[in-house]
Amino acid sequence: MKRALAFILSMATLAAVFAQAPAQPRLRMATTTSTEQTGLLDAILPVFEKESGYRVEVVAVGTGASLKLAQNGDADVVLVHARALEDAFMAAGWGIERRDVMYNDFVLLGPASDPADVAHSEGILDAFSRIFKTGSPFVSRGDNSGTDVKEKDIWKAAKLAPKSLPWYREIGQGMAQDITMADQIGGYTISDRGTWFAMQNKVGLTILSQGDKSLLNPYGIIVVNPAKWPSTNVDGAKALAAWITGPEGRSLIEGYKINGGQCFFLFK
Repeated sequence: MKRALAFILSMATLAAVFAQAPAQPRLRMATTTSTEQTGLLDAILPVFEKESGYRVEVVAVGTGASLKLAQNGDADVVLVHARALEDAFMAAGWGIERRDVMYNDFVLLGPASDPADVAHSEGILDAFSRIFKTGSPFVSRGDNSGTDVKEKDIWKAAKLAPKSLPWYREIGQGMAQDITMADQIGGYTISDRGTWFAMQNKVGLTILSQGDKSLLNPYGIIVVNPAKWPSTNVDGAKALAAWITGPEGRSLIEGYKINGGQCFFLFK
């Protein structure tokens, strides 16, 4: 009952905010390449802007870079997907509010020829071990993004260290570029499922390992602490966080699909 009442009150507050033109309409959001390259932001942000009067300026980089932008005072709100980095960001006082938004999962991509025989692996650790043992080409984001953090965690869990080996390439670029390079060299890579949906008809790669519980990929939205940067548009950041986790934002996220594939799922 208390939770339902709090939800009703928050929606009423949001409606009251949207009824007034914002004093500071410019809202800077730093986010991951996956939310941008899947087309999700193009599908949902115009609705928020029309209803709220805010103008959202998006910078799409990796999670680590997004959080760094916020620490440098160059973002009012971040939408990212690396929980350990998010928790450290909050613990250091850079954020004042974090909300769960959505999730999907990571998948291991590779060429149909599958030189490491990943398709017959028993889970993601076995898959990575097979790539390591065969020295098959692997393309890494290498940019401290949420995907890059997950990939490095898998290598660590498998007790393997591919860095500096000739078949392991860190490119320091976004997910679409990573997938494209893996396709060009006949290599493997790990991707969030949403970006894969957006890229699957552009490359010859295929999903060779998926479904491991460790591959869950949750996203969170964080309001940057105005005590760190007084110029932070905290009202706009709170409004976006409330909207994107409210009924309309959730409905748009859940309904967003690419070629019939659902890119993101909601926390219940």
